Amino acid sequence: MRWLFGNDWNWIAAGAVSAALLLGLSFLTHFPFLVSLVIAALVFAGLVFVLAPRQLFEGLDLGSIGGGQVAFARELLAQAQPAADKLAAAASSIADKDMKAKVKNLSDIAADVISRVEAKPASAPSVRRFLTYYVPQAAEVAEGYATLAKRRAPSQVRLSKVGAVITKLQDAFVHYADSLADSELGTLDVDLRLIQESLKEDIGR
Repeated sequence: MRWLFGNDWNWIAAGAVSAALLLGLSFLTHFPFLVSLVIAALVFAGLVFVLAPRQLFEGLDLGSIGGGQVAFARELLAQAQPAADKLAAAASSIADKDMKAKVKNLSDIAADVISRVEAKPASAPSVRRFLTYYVPQAAEVAEGYATLAKRRAPSQVRLSKVGAVITKLQDAFVHYADSLADSELGTLDVDLRLIQESLKEDIGR
C-alpha cells in the first residue's frame, strides 16, 4: 500500500504520533486500552493519508490522455523535480541579494513549467530539453555559486563567471516558459479570426 499512500516518512510520522497517543490515552488519561488502541489506529490511518505526498497528475482524467504522453511526461518530471528542488534550496542559501533574486527567478520558472506540464502532459515534448538539461544544469551552477560564495576568501573572478552564466540562464528559462505558453495557446489566432468573421457575418461588425 505504500506506493499508494506515499513514502516511508508519512508512515513513520503517523506511527510515532499514534504510539504517543496510545501511551497518553492509556496511562495518562486511563482510557481502556482497547478503546485507546482503536483511537490510535484511526489516527494512524488518517495521518498516513493526510501526510502522503501528492502524486503526479493527481486530479487528471488519465483515461482521456494517451498513456504514452503520461509516461513521457512522468519520466521528464521525475528527472526535473529533484533538480528544481536543488535550485530552490540554492536560492535560499545565497546571501547576495541580486544573485539570490536571479536564482529564485529560475526556481520559480522551473516550478511553473513543471506544474504546467503536469496539468497538460501533452506539452512535455516542447520543454524536454528545458527539463532534462537546463534545470539540472542551472541547479548545479547555482549550488556552485553558493559554495563559492561561502568561502572565507571567495574568488571574485570565479563568482563573476558563474554569476554571468546564471544571468544568461534567465533568457533560456524565459524562452522555454514562453514557448510552453505559446503551445498552450494552440489555435487561438485561428479561433479569433473565425469569431471575427462570424461577427461580421451575423451583426456586420
